[in-house]
Amino acid sequence: HKKILKCNDPLVFSIGWRRFQSIPVFSTEDQNGRYRYLKYTPEHMHCQATFYGPQAPPNTGILAIQRLTGNIPGFRISATGVVLELDASSKVVKKLKLVGTPTKIYKTTAFISGMFNSDLEVSRFEGASIRTVSGLRGQVKKSIREGQPGSFRATFEDKILLSDIVFCRTWVPVEIKQYYNPVTSLLCKSGAEGWRAMKPKAQLHVETETPIEVNPDSIYKPIERKERNFNKLRVPKSIESSLPFKSKHKDDTKRKKKSYASKRAVVMDADEKKKYTFVQAVNTIRNEKKAKRREKNAERRVAKAKEQAKIDEKLDVARKARKRAQHRSDGKMEAARERKRLRG
Repeated sequence: HKKILKCNDPLVFSIGWRRFQSIPVFSTEDQNGRYRYLKYTPEHMHCQATFYGPQAPPNTGILAIQRLTGNIPGFRISATGVVLELDASSKVVKKLKLVGTPTKIYKTTAFISGMFNSDLEVSRFEGASIRTVSGLRGQVKKSIREGQPGSFRATFEDKILLSDIVFCRTWVPVEIKQYYNPVTSLLCKSGAEGWRAMKPKAQLHVETETPIEVNPDSIYKPIERKERNFNKLRVPKSIESSLPFKSKHKDDTKRKKKSYASKRAVVMDADEKKKYTFVQAVNTIRNEKKAKRREKNAERRVAKAKEQAKIDEKLDVARKARKRAQHRSDGKMEAARERKRLRG
């Protein structure tokens, strides 16, 4: 099949001698044995489909087709598989994230609101593990009276911030739609036209020319976040004095007044003045020599580049002539071979 299949789109199943239409729910089995809901079938992997229909023994072959009626260009079988088990109860679950925000924070304890709607819901989730966006793990303790309904007290590994978002990962069961539409005999005169099947939503959109519903909340919007200014880490002097030298703060603090070392005047005697003048003269001579050497090297590089360009030009001419001669000789040999083949 050219396209992937969408969950809750009707399919016509052929199992044994039965043919019927039903609504499958796709899922995949995780390592812990959980059947996780899938919105679409995976592109390069198998998955499981749970649907409502008549009983069939395990290991029976299954064939699935999207439509039986209408002119379908490039007809393909939608899915193939086998029956795994018969179970009246559904095991497929869907991931649900409950989100809340802290209202008050006391060290590692915080009051969270917005995650639940009543105290009864909080009591059902007592002891559940929660987590902040920054990665701090926590646990739901008990509901509180103050604040909006559904507020509760939670403890965390470390102190959280008021700007943190707290979420709880849960799993909810997915309901399997009990739809069973048996395909009547296609051997009669009317054929498939005499049997009415449920149409998928996409096909109805095309036939009725109705626009696709767009949920404004599902449209991506640019995220605007305020820049946060974090306070500098200040280590108390009593703690810093007990730290080893490598861990101590070594940046000099900005002085309001100039230090004694910067204010004091250096008075040199006659001998020191002679030495200082001599060192300055030596440095000036060395800098002039460096500048002259740099200029000479630049001139030498320019001259060498010109010479190399002339040599490359000559080599290029010779290389082209050699290639031309090689191609001419190859062409002559090919023509002679062709003449010989035509002569027989």
